Amino acid sequence: MTDLVPAPIDAKAMGTALPRVDGVEKVTGSAAYAVEHPVPRPLACWLVQSTIARGRVVSVDRSAALAHPGVLSVVDHTDAPRLAETDNGELAILQDDRIGFRGQIVALVLAESSEAAREGARLVRVEQQEEPAEAELREDNATYRPEKVNPSMETDTETGDVDTALAGADVVLEQTYRTPYEHNNPLEPHATTAWWGEEDGRDRLTLYDSSQGVHGVATALAPMLGMEKEQVRVMAPYVGGGFGSKGEAHAHVMAAALAARTTGGRPVRLAVTRQQMFALTGYRTATISKFRLGADRDGRLAAIEHGVLEQTSRLREFAEQTASSTRMMYAAPNRRTSHRLAVLDVAVPSWMRAPGEMPGMYAHEVAMDELAEACGLDPVELRRRNEPDLDPEKGLPFDRRGLLECLDRGAARFGWAGRPREPRSTRDGEWWVGTGAASATYPAMRQPGNVARIESLPDARYAVSIGSVDIGTGARTALTQIAADALSVGPDAIDLHLGDTALPPASVAGGSSGTSSWGSAIVAAAQQFRTEHGHRPAPGLRTEAGAERGDEAERFSFHSFGAVFAEVRVHRDTGELRVPRLLGVYSVGRVVNPMTARSQLVGGLVMGMSAALFEESVRDPRFGHVVTQDLATYHIAAHADVTGVEAEWLDESTTTFTPMGSRGIGEIGIVGTAAAVANAAYHATGIRVRDLPLTADAYVG
Repeated sequence: MTDLVPAPIDAKAMGTALPRVDGVEKVTGSAAYAVEHPVPRPLACWLVQSTIARGRVVSVDRSAALAHPGVLSVVDHTDAPRLAETDNGELAILQDDRIGFRGQIVALVLAESSEAAREGARLVRVEQQEEPAEAELREDNATYRPEKVNPSMETDTETGDVDTALAGADVVLEQTYRTPYEHNNPLEPHATTAWWGEEDGRDRLTLYDSSQGVHGVATALAPMLGMEKEQVRVMAPYVGGGFGSKGEAHAHVMAAALAARTTGGRPVRLAVTRQQMFALTGYRTATISKFRLGADRDGRLAAIEHGVLEQTSRLREFAEQTASSTRMMYAAPNRRTSHRLAVLDVAVPSWMRAPGEMPGMYAHEVAMDELAEACGLDPVELRRRNEPDLDPEKGLPFDRRGLLECLDRGAARFGWAGRPREPRSTRDGEWWVGTGAASATYPAMRQPGNVARIESLPDARYAVSIGSVDIGTGARTALTQIAADALSVGPDAIDLHLGDTALPPASVAGGSSGTSSWGSAIVAAAQQFRTEHGHRPAPGLRTEAGAERGDEAERFSFHSFGAVFAEVRVHRDTGELRVPRLLGVYSVGRVVNPMTARSQLVGGLVMGMSAALFEESVRDPRFGHVVTQDLATYHIAAHADVTGVEAEWLDESTTTFTPMGSRGIGEIGIVGTAAAVANAAYHATGIRVRDLPLTADAYVG
């Protein structure tokens, strides 16, 4: 296997709206998900969870459960298989009697059917000893400074003299913005099928897992189980969404592995319920963003300060990079950002679509709207006046910074020029009508360690293999197009294989880095294959290669940009909010597949609108649990809420970043969207709401 810097490739299949190559399997129901794969004599596993936020398990009475028909065993901390490593507090389940959050796994019930397992779990009696716990994020307890923020960014940054610049500014804005806890809720709940066997005299664990990264799951579990990574095989041929929550293994995956260890080789199926997902499978932390902006009378920023307060878990640290976009978004000679955490007795937060960028840009873009009003400027013009020549954080030129083009194109499409300057100026019957705008950005990322395999087949076909995962975004289709162009054949000549640790290593489907990372590896392997075997190879020839980065990261700053425009109507009597029009225009490099790309961008816009209007996980600070544990109480946008949503992109290609000319698109659609809706709601009503979600009661009166 070699690593090489792949050369740019011509677009023939890329850029065409190729229908999803897995479409037939999806619509006919033959695509098997994590607990649907046929395995011999599977057992069902059900979770027993703690009902206190902190303390210990005193005893587990399993007698009634074991007496129930179909229940075979109950596993708790007294008899669960021992782990070789327990540093990961989220995955180190059933190793002692300690309880770290409400909803923690304290026992497993194994039965012949899911119905029997569920009833058995209900019959298990767990005696707990409660200890004082803290489960509420407040400004006075978010004082811990983490060493880094996700994924490996500096916690604090400072350039210039912010305090002096603010003291001398003509216009100073100082406000606080809050975003709530949110839960990912993919269509397919988190689920795992697990079984143990033996190969070459060594234990072997096999998993079907609903995961965004099979190699990451194997890497996380293997050392904890005292195994080499090669002894753990993880497969995820089809995944029903993730939005970040399936980007790393959560406790249920270890639960399935430990349960299967006790069955004498029988497979175990574990599907986390919708209610259990609110405790066990990650969530977006709540954030408190304290902004100070200082500008001259013409709206040019002299200083930006963004201080973030958020939370982590006592079990394992996760610090979201909420202020990261503030560091590079607008020109200001004096800048300060910081992150502080409240360490709470709660479940571990994790990734949720655009972690950091979504809540951070919400706060920043609402603050910019407020600054525009204070300066007497149009919000789009304010952003234009603060466009940087270089990346303010790195001091490097942007490879491509299409923000102003997105703003101009979006403004023209949306009819921005006719917008009244004053808020609460337009009424249509019983509805106040307003429009708002916000910028969006997301870093362009390529992950290291990706390797692709190319093998020649009969009839001028090729097998292309990489251990990446398509979580429903259309990656399988896009990679087929990339492989076809790299090998100078049609997409129908490519047999693509994904979602298995038996295939070459691949990074997680996260950070909008999948197509860039995996596609670059496929191009590198294809070009190496052509060099070794020519354009008419005999069947059975094989090449593996990975994509090495050149020095481009030292010469350029790589980011995608976008502009979001929203129309909001607010009922004058009830405060009800509606969003009849939502437009996003994006600069994301070459779009590999317009059909799937539009789906991703529209999905992000809808998810951002949902965050603006509805989404809020409510945690009871007294008991530490999320009260809104289902889709009846955790509200998301429904079909009736999504009326006129449009997404488009600039015609561009940036082969400096990838040989395909593309950048990621999976997350930028959600960034800035909630801010555009909030700004439009203010323009409609003259009432400024700074905390998400925007609920009707705030606009009455």
